[in-house]
Parts: sequence; C-alpha cells; structure tokens
Amino acid sequence: MMAQSEIRPAVVVAGASRGIGRAIAKVAAREKRPVVLVARSHDDLAASANEVREAGSEAFMLELDLFSPDASSRLADFLTANNLCCDVLVNSAGYGLRGAATTLPIPDQLGIIDLNIRALTDLSLHFLPEMVARGRGGVLNLGSIAGFMPGPNMALYYASKSFVRSFSEALHQELRRTGVTVTCVAPGPVSTDFLQRSGADRVPLFKVLPRLDADYVAERAWRGFKSGRRLVVPGLSAKLAAFAAAWLPSAIMLPLIGRLQRRSNDPCPCGSGIKFKHCCGAHPRRGG
Repeated sequence: MMAQSEIRPAVVVAGASRGIGRAIAKVAAREKRPVVLVARSHDDLAASANEVREAGSEAFMLELDLFSPDASSRLADFLTANNLCCDVLVNSAGYGLRGAATTLPIPDQLGIIDLNIRALTDLSLHFLPEMVARGRGGVLNLGSIAGFMPGPNMALYYASKSFVRSFSEALHQELRRTGVTVTCVAPGPVSTDFLQRSGADRVPLFKVLPRLDADYVAERAWRGFKSGRRLVVPGLSAKLAAFAAAWLPSAIMLPLIGRLQRRSNDPCPCGSGIKFKHCCGAHPRRGG
C-alpha cells in the first residue's frame, strides 16, 4: 500500500476552463503544487492546463460533468489514481439566466440549482472531512454580490448565490478551530463571458456597473483565502452594492433591481405572450 507521505496535496478547481476559475488556477499554480482542473470542455481545459504549467505547476485535467450525481466520487477516484488528495477545493462552476421566472424554461432554471447549489455542496461535503482530519486546507467558493439581495429577473441566480454565501459563512464558523478555511468571494460584474451567456449583458444594470478583471478577482480571492478570511468582496463598487443591500429597504431595492435587469421587449411575466412594454409595462400600478 502507498504510504500517506507519497500522496501529494493538490488544488482542485471545479469550473477551471474559463472565467474566474481559470484565473484562480493560474494564481494557485504559483505555489508549485499540483493543480487539478475540472470542467466539461476539453479544449478550454487544455488551454487552462497550459497556463498552469507556464506558471510553474503540474496540471491534471479531468473532463467531468458536474451535473452528474456521482461527480464527487469520480473526482475522488481520479485523485486517488494520480496519488493526489484535495487540499484546496475551488468551487467556481456555475451559471445564471436573465428573465422573468415565469417565462424562462423550467429545466434551465432547475439546472442553476443543480450546478450552483447541489454540485457545490456535494463537492464541499465530500472533501471537507478529509481536510479536517488532516488539519489543513480549505474551500474557496465563488459567490457574487448578487448573494446579498433578491434579484428580480434573475431570481434563481441571485437565490443560488445567497445560498453560497450563507453556506460558506456557516462552514467558516464551524471549522474555524480545525485548521481548515472556508472562504466565499463575492465580486460584482466581471469581464468574462458570463454576462453574455446569461443574457444579462444588455440590461441597464450591467451597463452601469463597472466590470472587474478576472485576474484581479482571482488575486483578491486567493489572497483572502490564504489569510483565512470568511468573505472577500473585491472592488469598490461591489462593496458599495453590499452596503446598499444591507441598508436600503426592500420596498426600494426590489423594484430598482427589477427595472435595471429588465428590457422593455422582454416577454411579459403575466403569461400573455406580449412584450412587457406593451402589456404590464404600460400599466405601472400593475407591473410595479
């Protein structure tokens, strides 16, 4: 049997093929530890692996669909087969959709729960006990400033990030004397393809808010995690948004976010099939 000392601690990045996850993988690679890159896209994974190697670390690629119920077990088997253990888990996989909850496809909305919540929770609960037993390591979860407030017209995404923040902060408190750190990073809009993929790139809110660079967010996230912080909110605009969410009444915040995340030619949420601007949007008292 292989001696415990021969098993190498690795940084495991779920959602490493693009965006913030890929940027965090590059930052983690500076520590010269193995980095395990997990995602579905082979080509994007290969590009991320090259960046990790250029930064000085050994890269392992695992093409894995995190929607699969056995994703955590398959990841664990992959680590064992390569004489690795999960020392740091980065949960950065996720997606969002913009639009009224009554008009978006139900399977697509439930997929947000499956990936942003269930998969993140499954991976965290699978690997945290081993970290606690070793008395080291931790989990870095990618939240969002959206997790500080409800988000009309992106209801499931905002709710999922609220879960990530709450779950992460609770785990941080539970494990604070074990040598294991759980950190949530909650940026505002970031210059990745998330906004375009979610359909949020052309709404007023994301035209007004400045977009952070993914490398900047990754640097702040990794630094905060390494220093044992519970929550990292990169960027002044995100900090101001979090402050506003804490102090503005819901009667002001909810209609404001709803309007800023809605386009006038969106399908009306009342189910009429008519564009919002010609239906409930024409009746402010009814449409809000």
